Parts: sequence; structure tokens; C-alpha cells
Amino acid sequence: MTTLQFLGAAGTVTGSKFLLDINGTRTMIDCGLFQGLKELRLRNWGTLAVNPASIASVLLTHAHIDHTGYLPRLVRDGFRGPVYATNATADLLKIMLPDSARLQEEDAEYANRKGFSRHHPALPLYTEQDAAAAIKLIHKIQYGANFKLNKFLSARFLPAGHILGSSFIELTTDGPGSPPLKLVFSGDLGRYDEPILNDPSPENEANYLLIESTYGDRLHERIDPKVRLAEIINSTAERGGKVIIPAFAVGRTQLLVYYLRELEDEGRIPTLPVAVDSPMGVEATRLYTRHREEHDIDMQRMVNLQRNPLATRNFTLVQGRGGSKLLNNVQGPGIIISASGMATGGRVLHHLTRWLPDSASTVIFAGYQAAGTRGRRLQDGETEIRIHGETVPVRAHIESITSLSAHADADEIMRWLSGFKRPPRKTFVVHGESDSAAALRNRITNELGWDAVIPTHEEVTELV
Repeated sequence: MTTLQFLGAAGTVTGSKFLLDINGTRTMIDCGLFQGLKELRLRNWGTLAVNPASIASVLLTHAHIDHTGYLPRLVRDGFRGPVYATNATADLLKIMLPDSARLQEEDAEYANRKGFSRHHPALPLYTEQDAAAAIKLIHKIQYGANFKLNKFLSARFLPAGHILGSSFIELTTDGPGSPPLKLVFSGDLGRYDEPILNDPSPENEANYLLIESTYGDRLHERIDPKVRLAEIINSTAERGGKVIIPAFAVGRTQLLVYYLRELEDEGRIPTLPVAVDSPMGVEATRLYTRHREEHDIDMQRMVNLQRNPLATRNFTLVQGRGGSKLLNNVQGPGIIISASGMATGGRVLHHLTRWLPDSASTVIFAGYQAAGTRGRRLQDGETEIRIHGETVPVRAHIESITSLSAHADADEIMRWLSGFKRPPRKTFVVHGESDSAAALRNRITNELGWDAVIPTHEEVTELV
């Protein structure tokens, strides 16, 4: 018997975890951390619905923490099998998982020192030692290569165009007593005609499909993101303020720097100090330059001209906490890009504490802000925000540029789905908040005529 269980990203946009069970042999696709609302974050601390030691292997669509960040906890709780990922995803995880653990340890230590945690002592979900143990289990797989996980299951990673190393995964089952099946897990789909990376690869068939729905109910702004970025930067520079951009360290940070470099080259913004202040963002930017096999034509051309496409004229990759603290002492216009992208943790919180009260400054949200995050609350217009146990007044300008998102919007998802030659037996709409998932399900049903459903958390479905 073959079953699929939804251990995350079912009815929510975070915590991606899907468990495929073929006659008792279990494979987990993605192993993400829940983020955002407290009720979701508490799931990270609960007991997983299955024993981690019973899972034979894990496959990862890409490196973002909501798809990989639970892996050290899974290992801590008994998982010992192989973890499969693309070459670039494996390289990114060498910096992302320790960084995730370090942030949790630092946040716990800070909470204990300041005394604002309800737990005594505050503890991290996992440690850097747990992250190191998880990294040792990772096996690199090239795009397009067929490989066997066990005698019943084979897999293939194909480019998804979302971030460096991102993929969707094809799984083919052939277990005794069960018909052969092809399952496709979309991971997070990227966008078409975007800088740096190639477009998502096409897919044409599956018996069962899991499709993400992050932006399933909306379209990105059709305005060129560079136009909005230039407008905001120029108006902020004229006021003498800082531009603070909470950005995911992998993907969004590199896209922002690419656009800033282009705007500067085109003379559309002044040359300002630009700082990437995120240990992970610094390392990820270097990896983006190194993994040339994923670069699109324009990125390749810049590298061939021996021009760094991911650096402006006055550009700093900040090293250490000392360098981070010094940024907030520098007066005058400047741009600080810092993680985390939803302002849930990391160094950006210190920059927000410093510059949110400054009416000359601007905070730009350049990606999706999940319900319950500080980013969403700032987008929704809150006039004060709690950071590290302190109330911070919000006087800075708050702007959003949705067209900078690395996620496909509803039309782009439908474009990708239109490549299927025939309908899947069932399409599971996952990784989206309730409204976006429902909207995408309705479009799939009405426009394509497919059988599409939204699974619930921990639901088990038999695949026949």
C-alpha cells in the first residue's frame, strides 16, 4: 500500500513536510520549520506524527528554512538515513542549517539575559552540533539524474527557478502489490524571465501532483521592480534616511543586489553605501557567483566580462557582530539588506530597532510576509512593534515591492501547470494560506478541469 501524509504546509504556507510510505518504507519530501503564527511555531516543539527513526530517507526541494529547517531536529530525534539534495542546495545547507541553529541559540541566550522569555531557561529548538550532524547525511545529486532511493522508489530533481539549487522532484514508485506511480512535488516554483537563474523547467505528467500556492490568489505587480526600487531609494536618500530591507539571505538578497548594481550602472540611483548584513547572506552571495551552471545568459555574460554582477561600487559584505553594530552608528543615506526576510529574527531586528523610529528612513518588504510575523504586522500598519521585549515606535516609511518575490504568482503557476499533457489523478494544493490555496484550487478545477483538493494537517491519503 502507498500512502502520503501531510506533516506540514497543509492549510498553511510554512513547515513543508510530506511523508511517502510504500509498504512501510518511508521517505520524507522536505523537512521544513514552521514559522509565523505562534500556534504554528509551537508545532516545531511538538512530537512528530511519525517516529523520525522510522524514516528511511529525506529529499529536499531547496534550501529555504521552511523546507529544510526541521532537519537538525529530525536527526536529533533519531533520523539516520541519507538526505538527497541538488549540488547547490547541499552547499547552501552547509551555511544555512548552522546559521539557523546559531540564531536560535543566540535568541535563547539573549532572552535569558534580558529575561523576557516565558520559559526558564529559554532553549533553542536545536544546536549547531545537531545541524552539523544533519549536514553529514546530505548526498549531492545533479539536476536531471535518475537515482534509486530503494528497490521501490526512484527520484529525479529538475530546476524550479526559485533560488539557487531549487528543484521540483519527480518520484516513481514500483512496489509489490501496488501499480507504478509518478508523483511530482513542486517545491517552490520560481518566476519566468527573472535575472540570475534559469526559468522553471517544464513538467508534462504525473499521477499525483503537489503544487505550492503561496501566491495562489494574487498576481505580482506588473511594474518593473527596479522602477519602484529607484523611486523609494531616491526619495529616502533625499530625506537623508536609511533604507532597511529585511530579505531572505538566499535568493532575495542576491536579486536585490543585482538590481541595485544595475540601477547604479544606469545612473538611476546615487552611489550609496550598500551593506549585506547576514552571515548566511554573505556566504550565499559567494555561492551564487560560484555555481555558474545555474546562471541565465545575462548573468553568464557579466561573469565572462569579469564583472561581479552581485556587487555595487560601495559594497560591503559585513563580517561579525562588531561590523553589524557599526552600521547603526553611520549617519547619512545608505542601504542595509539583512535577514530574516519576515523580520522574525536575525540581525535585521537590531537595524529595525534603530531605524523604525526615524521618519526619514524606509523599510522595504521585498517578499511574502506570512501571517503573524513582524513583517506582516508592519505591512498592516501597526504603529509600534515589539522587538526583543521592547516596544519600538514605527515612524519610518513602510513599503512593499511584491514584484521582487521569487515565488511564481497565480498566473505563473497556471502557466507551469498548462504544460501537463493530461490531468493528474489528484492535485494537492499545499504551501499556501487558506485564501490563496482555495483560490488556486478553484482555478485549477474551473480552468483545467482537474481534481484538486486542499489537504489538512497530518491527513493521510492512500495513493492508488
